[in-house]
Amino acid sequence: MRALKKLIPHIFLMAYLLIILYPFLFVLFSSVKVDNQSIASNPFGLPSTFVFDNYVNAWVNAKISTYFWNSLYIGVLSACLSILFAAMLAFAVTRMRYNRISAIVFQCILIGMLIPNNSLMLPIYGMMRQLDILNTHMALILPYVANAIPFSVIILAAFMRSLPGEIEEAAVIDGLRSGGLFARIILPLTVPAIVTVFIINFLGNWNEFLLANYFLSNDELRTLPVGMVGFRDAYNMNYAQMSAGIVFSVLPVLIIYAVLQEKIIEGVTAGSVKG
Repeated sequence: MRALKKLIPHIFLMAYLLIILYPFLFVLFSSVKVDNQSIASNPFGLPSTFVFDNYVNAWVNAKISTYFWNSLYIGVLSACLSILFAAMLAFAVTRMRYNRISAIVFQCILIGMLIPNNSLMLPIYGMMRQLDILNTHMALILPYVANAIPFSVIILAAFMRSLPGEIEEAAVIDGLRSGGLFARIILPLTVPAIVTVFIINFLGNWNEFLLANYFLSNDELRTLPVGMVGFRDAYNMNYAQMSAGIVFSVLPVLIIYAVLQEKIIEGVTAGSVKG
């Protein structure tokens, strides 16, 4: 009876996992089928013949390669810049205690999270036009970095507060100043939280559609979410190639989670363990 009680949660978790994985498996199987007829005749089964040319055609002919690298470059660069600025600000607020000034700055950061990003689209558009960087990747990088800073500061500040003060005191005795203390002591210790914040920021940048759709008009500069809309319109009669394009859009996320999953879990749980 006790073994049955332990087995029931696992059964529910396996059922939930199958429900979550089903859409991806459906797209994955569809991407290697011959044509629409094979998908329609057996939508839920394995393909009788694996056709990997769908990936080649989607990557080359439909410009998925261009959109893919644009999204990867913008997403990674924006996430790294936002983490750099947020880490410096979190260090100043939490470890370089200026009492009232630090509290005011942190409250302003919290207020920044209350403003919906969509409501800022028109002001951001006006600023990008005044800076004359519309239809360039910089028109996306600057808003992505600015939008990610409040959330990143809150997560990194919470982690930095859990670090013992004795580490700083020992570093100061050894002759480190603020810059060296941040770069050589605090930043390496904050790596688990940084990885977690990077994942969240990268996913937000990778999936962002509105700004990329309105700020970029040159097809060679478009990101993958915007390019996939045009791909769908141009290849709406070829579901196999369209499924291959969807797999390309999901692939970086799966790789990042597979490589950094231990750091993600450590970053999520570190604060509770150290606190």
